[in-house]
Amino acid sequence: MTNYKAKKSNLKDLLSKNGMDLEGLERNTNIPQSQLNDYLSKKVMNLNTAMTISKELNCQIEELYVWSSEEK
Repeated sequence: MTNYKAKKSNLKDLLSKNGMDLEGLERNTNIPQSQLNDYLSKKVMNLNTAMTISKELNCQIEELYVWSSEEK
């Protein structure tokens, strides 16, 4: 069995790719900018938030992070 862990956020790159900034993402998702800033650095999104953001940025949930894996 393989376990996965989110290592680093790709949110900044995905915003840039979509020509959007945090203010635009906040406006379109109603997720506070302070919370979005947390996701840029250290905090991992819950599944509902990840789905909301991935739909807004036209990407798969898996693309929101760089992942590490380990075999168990």
